[in-house]
Amino acid sequence: MKKILNNIPFSVTLKYTQLAQEMQSKGIDVIRLTAGEPDFETPREVSLSAKKAIDDGFTKYTPASGIPELRKGIANLLKEKYSLHYDPAQIVVTNGGKQALYQAIYAITNPGDEIIVFTPDWVSYVPQIEMCDCKAVFVETDAEENFQPDVEKITEKITERTRGIIINSPNNPTGTVYSKKILEEIADLAIEKDIWVISDEIYANLVYEGTHVSFGSLGKAFDKTITINGFSKSHAMTGWRCGYVAAPIPIAKEIGKMQSHLTSNINSITQKAALKALTVDTSYMKEAFEKRRKIVSDALDDLGINYCHPAGAFYFFMDFEWVKEAYPTDDDLTMDLIQNYGLAMVPGSAFHKPWFMRLSYASSEEELQKAMGILKDFKQKH
Repeated sequence: MKKILNNIPFSVTLKYTQLAQEMQSKGIDVIRLTAGEPDFETPREVSLSAKKAIDDGFTKYTPASGIPELRKGIANLLKEKYSLHYDPAQIVVTNGGKQALYQAIYAITNPGDEIIVFTPDWVSYVPQIEMCDCKAVFVETDAEENFQPDVEKITEKITERTRGIIINSPNNPTGTVYSKKILEEIADLAIEKDIWVISDEIYANLVYEGTHVSFGSLGKAFDKTITINGFSKSHAMTGWRCGYVAAPIPIAKEIGKMQSHLTSNINSITQKAALKALTVDTSYMKEAFEKRRKIVSDALDDLGINYCHPAGAFYFFMDFEWVKEAYPTDDDLTMDLIQNYGLAMVPGSAFHKPWFMRLSYASSEEELQKAMGILKDFKQKH
């Protein structure tokens, strides 16, 4: 067994999601607000295009980096929506955003190199860095600053082994959208220190206040940016597994070469579905998420539970320090909420921020209102 894998944990998000699913399968009433998965159906036009691909016999190998028309369509989307001027040759279509991230990290590092990660951080960044035999270097962000990064803290952590910084805005788990000023400061730092920025923009389509600033659109930062995105969150296509990398030609070529040996290409039928998705309006999903966000924020305000104000994505990151004395760990708190209250969320320790809880509001209004009722009951008892 590969030694590195001995220290890699199973995804905590999936752990609690699966526990809740198992309880539900046994007839136990559990409200599952764990996974970052839109509860909408994939748009019908997208599914029909996949069926047509099957009927047309589009079931063979494709170019390793993706079919040309999809890469061109993604390049056009990035240009029109986010002011990112990528050539189709700079696009690699991947098996979801996770593979895009892993291949990007692998392409820019050698064993022993360092990647800077802001905490709280998404659960897969550190395991992916470690699977590349590299080291994650943490830069803590503060709740008082709505978890916006501090460039001085980043600068202090840069060493001769630093190869990159991972940025995630809108952010999972906090819902924070990084300000343009802070992004510009990070861009200046990356250029000065000659380090890569991997910009995970999977929630770019879900910004409720202000506008999304794509990191690569910040002038010279473009040449040091690897942009990650996909269709899972924007088009409710989590199971289709379609993400993409947009990067300077030398990096895109390396990632494409790597993928040719790992998976040959991504699913041919999924690529046709993604091509259709580029033309489908999903603003109705965003409008529903925004309405749900208000339901949760109003309830939490009434309960007096502090949280990070989420300007994007579909998460609330809530402060549960007030019950710290009642439980040994926030994992115990999470298990109590699931098993004795029927509410499944993800503990902050999964994101390197213990005693916070992440609630995904990618669920129906009815379930969210029930969840708020459970939290009211829980708070009254504590």
